[in-house]
Amino acid sequence: MQQSPSLDEARLMLAADERHMPAGLYRRASRRELIRVRPGVYASAEWWSGLRPHERYRQRVAAAARVFPDAVFMRESAASIHELPTFGEPRDIHIFDPDRRTTKRFGDVVVHATQTPRDVVRIDSWCATDLTATVVDTARHLPPAYALAVVDAALRRGLGRAHLRDWSLRDSNRRHERMLAWVWDFADPLAESAGESVSRAVISWLGFAVPVLQQVFTFEGITDRSDFWWPHVRAIGESDGYGKYVALTAQAAVNRVVREKVREDRLRRYSDGFARWDWADTHLVLPVERKLLRAGVPLVASRDNAMLATLRR
Repeated sequence: MQQSPSLDEARLMLAADERHMPAGLYRRASRRELIRVRPGVYASAEWWSGLRPHERYRQRVAAAARVFPDAVFMRESAASIHELPTFGEPRDIHIFDPDRRTTKRFGDVVVHATQTPRDVVRIDSWCATDLTATVVDTARHLPPAYALAVVDAALRRGLGRAHLRDWSLRDSNRRHERMLAWVWDFADPLAESAGESVSRAVISWLGFAVPVLQQVFTFEGITDRSDFWWPHVRAIGESDGYGKYVALTAQAAVNRVVREKVREDRLRRYSDGFARWDWADTHLVLPVERKLLRAGVPLVASRDNAMLATLRR
């Protein structure tokens, strides 16, 4: 289900709409009560500072849509509209123009020309390239582990692996086609989050055995699923996304932490080794390697330092 862009846009203020008191808006900006999202578009500084990087990027896309109402967004900008994984706050806003012969930059806006047509869809008040084109275009320009997360998310939504691969091969843009071949083969709709997808890539590149995803365990009528399971050594791995601990009150956050600890205790009953890591550990690589080795997960292949280097980039 797509989040309504109107909810995002309600937080943004156009300078052009402040016809009666434009000077008041600029005074508030000079006092840092407002932040300029882009020329002519402002937002509350307090609200903006509370956004996470990928949420700020979505708001920048919303701001660009206010300024360029006929724009068709593509690549990471379209990915944010389709609610595919977005990593950090990308630098550029990407717009597709089928009538352009060359790609051109205007500040943080890149207007793209492509030789292969793209289907366009409307999601609420925004226009973007369709899901297939958005997945391929975005994955083609991301580091492999991040591209994997985007494709895993697309497979979870029902897009076919062969369909994405065939569309990519028909595209006139051949950039990183070898990398995409790895992504198409390795993608798995059972990965439930970007953290799990990136972790799967790191686990593979470190040379560990391929885990079973979303293994189900039942104890006293309670069912739990592990992120990663190595049945031959009875080891469980968990990729922590701290978003699940975010709550409106401190007590609610504590309750979530306690529930997760109880869940972990249940999972440990089924395992001889247990490893938990977070997003930072995944990018540092070594913490994941050490934790999996301590959990008894076997190394079955040589380390792929070239692919690990793409993640650190």
